[in-house]
Amino acid sequence: QVQLVESGGGLVQPGGSLRLSCVASRNIFNFYTMGWYRQAPGKQRELVGTLTSGGSRNFADSVKGRFTISRDNAKNTVYLQMNSLKPEDTAVYYCNARRTRATDYLEYNYWGQGTQVTVSS
Repeated sequence: QVQLVESGGGLVQPGGSLRLSCVASRNIFNFYTMGWYRQAPGKQRELVGTLTSGGSRNFADSVKGRFTISRDNAKNTVYLQMNSLKPEDTAVYYCNARRTRATDYLEYNYWGQGTQVTVSS
């Protein structure tokens, strides 16, 4: 079992920056892919970006070049750095930890409670 707690959301002006944090209850980064997702009202939850245990990063086209993901293993924390924010980035942002067990493809999938990001002037 893994608990994830997001923080750092809030109100920011267009063009501004914000850093979200996701603290895991234990160090899982050697096995899990960490992801950030977001969900705006009336929309499906969408993938923002991922960071694998091996350090590979991938981002949705909508945020590529503006957002980045990093981690601090000692703090069991993953960060989402958001720059050049746009109103369309407004959403609840969720931290995700996902692992597919190699032996039988059993999936472990954990979610944080979400943190609200509002981009508005």
